[in-house]
Amino acid sequence: MPAQSQKRVLVSDALSEAALRVFRERGVAVDFRPDLGKDRDALIREIGAYDGLAIRSATKVTPKVLAAAERLAVIGRAGIGVDNVDVAAATARGVIVMNTPHGNAITTAEHAVAMMFALARQIPQADASTQAGRWEKNRFLGVELTAKTLGVVGCGNIGAIVADRGIGLRMKVIAYDPFLSAERAVALGVEKVELEQLLARADVITLHVPLTDKTRNILSAEALARTKPGVRIVNCARGGLVDEAALRAALDSGQVAGAAFDVFVTEPALDNPLFGHPNVVCTPHLGASTAEAQENVALQVAEQMSAYLVDGAISNAINFPAISADEAPRLRPFVELSEKLGSFLGQLTEAPVTGIRVTYEGAVAEMNTRALTAAAVTGVLRPFLPDVNMVSAPAIAREHGIVIDEIKREGGHSTFESVVRITVDAQDMPRDAAGTVFHDGKPRVVEIRSIAVDAAFAPHMLYVRNHDKAGFIGRFGSVLGEAGVNVATFALGREREGGNAIAFVAVDGPVPEAVLADIAAIPQVKRVRAVRF
Repeated sequence: MPAQSQKRVLVSDALSEAALRVFRERGVAVDFRPDLGKDRDALIREIGAYDGLAIRSATKVTPKVLAAAERLAVIGRAGIGVDNVDVAAATARGVIVMNTPHGNAITTAEHAVAMMFALARQIPQADASTQAGRWEKNRFLGVELTAKTLGVVGCGNIGAIVADRGIGLRMKVIAYDPFLSAERAVALGVEKVELEQLLARADVITLHVPLTDKTRNILSAEALARTKPGVRIVNCARGGLVDEAALRAALDSGQVAGAAFDVFVTEPALDNPLFGHPNVVCTPHLGASTAEAQENVALQVAEQMSAYLVDGAISNAINFPAISADEAPRLRPFVELSEKLGSFLGQLTEAPVTGIRVTYEGAVAEMNTRALTAAAVTGVLRPFLPDVNMVSAPAIAREHGIVIDEIKREGGHSTFESVVRITVDAQDMPRDAAGTVFHDGKPRVVEIRSIAVDAAFAPHMLYVRNHDKAGFIGRFGSVLGEAGVNVATFALGREREGGNAIAFVAVDGPVPEAVLADIAAIPQVKRVRAVRF
C-alpha cells in the first residue's frame, strides 16, 4: 500500500469539476487533460509522471501505455466496463484497476426497462410514423408486459434492479446466473433457472453479464433456435453477448419478435446486421448516459483513487482484494510483516519454489488475509523478480505453477495475540518462519525453522544456522570485529542444548563475501546467509 505522500493523477477523459475537487481536497495533485486519451502517442509521452490515471471509455490503456507508466499505481475507470484497459498487462505491472460498478447501475437498469417498453409498444417506429404525417393507429399493435415472463441473464447489481422493476410491472421474473444463490434469489423474488429453461420460457430476455470467453455469443444461433417463439431480446450490457447475424436471421424468420440493443460488437456502430429491421430498436450506448450517473461515477472514481493513493484503501478493484479505509491502518504493519517474512524465506531459497503456505493464528486470522497473502507471495518472489508487487505477485505465482494455500486458526497462539507463519516449499526442502506485530506496530520474527527467536527486522542482517556448542559466539564475534562489521542486535535461538541453533543478527551495513566465507569456516556453522530488507 502506498506511503503517505502527495501523488499525481492524470485525468485523460471528461470528468466533472466536482470530481476534480475530490482529488484536490484529499491532497492529490490532478492534471485535467480530457483530450489526451484520444491521442495514444501523447498519452505514452506523458503517463510516466503520474501515480494514477482516471479514465472513461475514450482512453485505451494498452501494454505500450503501461510500459511507459513507470510510476503508475492505479487506474480508475469511471464506469463499469474495463474493456478499454488491458487488465492482464496492468496486473503484470502491479497496477490496480478499479471501476465504479454501482454508480450507473440504476441508470443502466432504467434504460433496459425503457428499451423493453419501446420494444413492446413499438414506440420509436410509431413516433417516426406519426411525425411523418401518417396516422397508422392500426399498424402498431403492441403487447402488454403484465403477466409476461421476464428472463434475466445475469442477476448482479444491474440485473437485480431490472428484476425488481419487472416484478413491479407484475411480470414473472426468472433468472439465470451461476453465482446467484438460492437465498439471494428468494430475497429478490425471482425464480432461479438454468439457461435452457430461461430460453424456453421467457417472453422477454434481458442481458446483464460482462463479456468474457464464457459469455461471448451466449445467445448464439443455436441458443436463439431454442427460445420461445416470439421472444423479445434486450441487450444493454455488452456487445458480443449476442450473435448479431444470427439474431437478424431469427428476426427475419419470426422466431424472435423484436430486439432492442444499446450495445454492439463494433462501436461506434455505423453499420450493423440489425440496422434497418422494422422490429429493432437501437440506441448509441446510452445505458449510463444520464446526468446523475455521469456525476456519480466521476465522484466515485475520484473517491476510490484518492482513498487508495492517500490511505491505501482499495475498493472495486478488478485485480486485487478490497481493503477498507478502516482496515488499512490495522493491516499495514501485518502487510510489512508478511512481505518481510516472505522475503527472508525467498532469500534463503535457491531451488525452484513449488508452493507457498501462509497460516494465520489468533486475531490476525480475522483480518483481510487475502491482502496479507499477496504481500507474503510478493516477498517470496521478489529475490527472483525484483519488480513484482502485491498486485502482480499472485498472478505471477500462478503462471509459474506455484500453489498458494491460506490457513486460518482463530484459536490463537500460546504466546502471541497474532502470528503469521509462512512455509515455502521448494524442490530441495521446505523453509518456514513466523512473526508477529507488537503493540509498537513493528514486525518481528519469532520463529525460524521451528526454533524460537526474537528479532526485529533491519536493512542488513545475517542468518546463521549452527551447532549449539561452546565457542561459536566468540569466534563469530571475532570474525565480524576483525572485519570492522558492527553488530546492531544479536538474536539467538536453539531447539535444545547441544542441538541445532540459529543466530539472526542485524549489522550496520553490507557484509563482504570474504567475511561470509570466514563465518562459514567456523566449525560450528552449517550455513550463513546475508539477507536484506
